[in-house]
Amino acid sequence: MADIKRSCEAILFTSNEPVSLKRLKETTKVETPKIREAITQLKQEYDKEGRSFQIIDIAGGFQITTRPEYAETIKAFLKKYRTHRLSKSALETVTIIAYRQPITRAEIERLRGVSVEWVLNTLDEKELIRVVGREHKPGAPNLYGTTKEFLRYFGLNKLIDLPKIEGI
Repeated sequence: MADIKRSCEAILFTSNEPVSLKRLKETTKVETPKIREAITQLKQEYDKEGRSFQIIDIAGGFQITTRPEYAETIKAFLKKYRTHRLSKSALETVTIIAYRQPITRAEIERLRGVSVEWVLNTLDEKELIRVVGREHKPGAPNLYGTTKEFLRYFGLNKLIDLPKIEGI
């Protein structure tokens, strides 16, 4: 088990994005239950030892992240720390997409009451949304949905983890 834990830890440590169980299994050639046990043990060890990092379940995979209480220390170290915050219009638009996906631009514009072409381009550039298909009606408009980067950006593991909002 120690070797499995070290292998999983090394993969998670080097990846800058969440790593799925499937990918861990393919890479380590170890069965899923043993990988799950290794991840669980690593999480427990990090907690017990009071490590400054943790393994989190996010965007359908696992990722090593620093603990939130060290955010200020990390900001001071990086000095150029910048958050890429979404504008109010981008946040409103991505929220509509997240809760109503798949959805067309026309439907989003009807709900928001304004043009969203520029906002959709911005969200696409940030890889928070993507075209997931085309609607079966004249003109075959694009249907938009969220991405794994959306889950990661908002700290979610799956879409069902979105907060419940009435009226959306």
